[in-house]
Order: sequence, then structure tokens, then C-alpha cells
Amino acid sequence: MVAAHPDDEALGCGGTIARHSKIGDLVQVVFVADGVSSRESSSDLQSRRKSGIQASLILGAQHPIFLDFPDNQLDSVPLLEIVRKIEVEIDRFPPNIVYTHFAGDLNIDHCIVNRAVMTACRPHPKSSVQEIYSFEIPSSTGWYPNGGGSGLKFEPNLFVDISNSIEEKMSALEAYDSEMRPFPNCRSYKTVEHLASYRGSWVGMAVAEGFMIERILHLDKHQLHYRFPNGT
Repeated sequence: MVAAHPDDEALGCGGTIARHSKIGDLVQVVFVADGVSSRESSSDLQSRRKSGIQASLILGAQHPIFLDFPDNQLDSVPLLEIVRKIEVEIDRFPPNIVYTHFAGDLNIDHCIVNRAVMTACRPHPKSSVQEIYSFEIPSSTGWYPNGGGSGLKFEPNLFVDISNSIEEKMSALEAYDSEMRPFPNCRSYKTVEHLASYRGSWVGMAVAEGFMIERILHLDKHQLHYRFPNGT
């Protein structure tokens, strides 16, 4: 799971991460940017890092990896540099499934992380990556109409039932309490819960997380349904 900032993983697919963990899958979270260095004071860097570690523990993921690129400045970093860092982690932890940001997002870091992940996960015969999905982030995915003129719009076409992992998702968000906002801000706890209910209602579930399919490779001709293989 490759996220731009610590808290994106919990907001975007915390319930899905916890679900993977509960069925025995190994989950590795990679944070590309530090999440705080663009602010007037970057003294919260260690606090944000501790929150990321705590959230991964709550969700049942491995100790997270921090690439520590500058926050909200990934457009100032050569894309190749970001891609190579992600490739190192993919080689170290060969995943079957990769989750990352939606390309048509208001936050520049989110957009660049999507491009870097798609580049790092480009198909080749020895690649372990079989499935790639993008997630939405309340407060940024919906704030960029039509992907800033690109025509991109987040329209989920894969849904994961998180009824047995919504508690872990919300607990992981509590690790980032300083980043949450009061309702009706879309980055509030209530909004996150409402979004899970809303996405679930699309497909007859109580609560769900929605994703857009970026790529699926069916390597087993006898298995043509969605599954959670080991190594996420």
C-alpha cells in the first residue's frame, strides 16, 4: 500500500488493510512524503511518524516505511527518483496487490504518487504485482472536479465489505486525531463513517470502501473472481 502521507492509508483503505491482516495477508505500508514539512512549523515530524507507526499496528500491517520526500512538493522532485525508491520497496516486499491514490486528485502529492506507483508497477514478466487499485481521500479526491479538467472522476467499481474492520479503521484515524476536523468538515470522523455507509449502500453492504480498478491480471485461468492473495 503506497500512500503520499501518513493518514492517507487509514482514510483511503484502512478497513481493507485491516481485513487483509485479519485473514493472514502481509500488508506493507509505504509513505512517500513526510506529511508536515510544508507547514509553517515542521516540529511535528516525529509525532506524525509515530502516528503512522501506531496506525499500522492498529490495522495489523507491518512497520511502515517512510521515504521522507518533502510534503506537498513532490512536483519539485524528479519522478524517476520517486519511482526508484518505490521500486526498491516492491523488490523487497514483492506484493500481489497494490493500493494507491486516485490520479485525478486535488492534492499534487496524491497525483504524483499514483503516477510513480503505476510506473514502478509497469508490467514485466517477473513482476509480482497482479492487481492495482486506487482509493479516494475525503477532503481532496472530491474537491477537484473532473480531475482538474482531465476528465478523471472517482467512480468506484470495486467495493470491499469492511463491516468487520470499520472499528480498526476508525481507531487508526484516532492515531491521527490532530489531522481530523469537526463535522461537517469532510475530514471528520462522522463524514468518514458516512462515506463508508454511502459506499456500502451502492452495493447492498452496511459499510464498504470503494476503489477504482487500475489493473488486474488473471494469471490463473481457473480463478476469475476477486480474492485476497498473500502479500498485499
